[in-house]
Amino acid sequence: MKNAINWFEIPAKNLERAKLFYETVLNAKMETMSMEEMGMTMAFFPADWENGVGGAIAFGPGFEPSATGSLVYLNGGDDLSIPLSRVETAGGKIIIPKTSLGEHGFMGQFIDSEGNKVAFHSSK
Repeated sequence: MKNAINWFEIPAKNLERAKLFYETVLNAKMETMSMEEMGMTMAFFPADWENGVGGAIAFGPGFEPSATGSLVYLNGGDDLSIPLSRVETAGGKIIIPKTSLGEHGFMGQFIDSEGNKVAFHSSK
């Protein structure tokens, strides 16, 4: 097994608001796909589909944002200060600023536009 995780979904109450939040914070476009047979719509995070982990914002029945459940760490790029600096202007709230993990890099946590607790990790 290469990675313990291969897919994640971050729930949203308002998919367009959540998509705009993450596009702003990550400075990346997200593609949207409706899966009518499953009653849901997703907006996909940038991913290397052949070699890495992928994920999406998910909207539909049973997708409830939470600040108390599992915690997803998104790639903070070369320096997580950059995406973290966009969180509050995009409608989120920083709850743990950029914090050193020693030899393991840095992390920072935030509440997204939907009320989910999410984090960034980077090597610098």
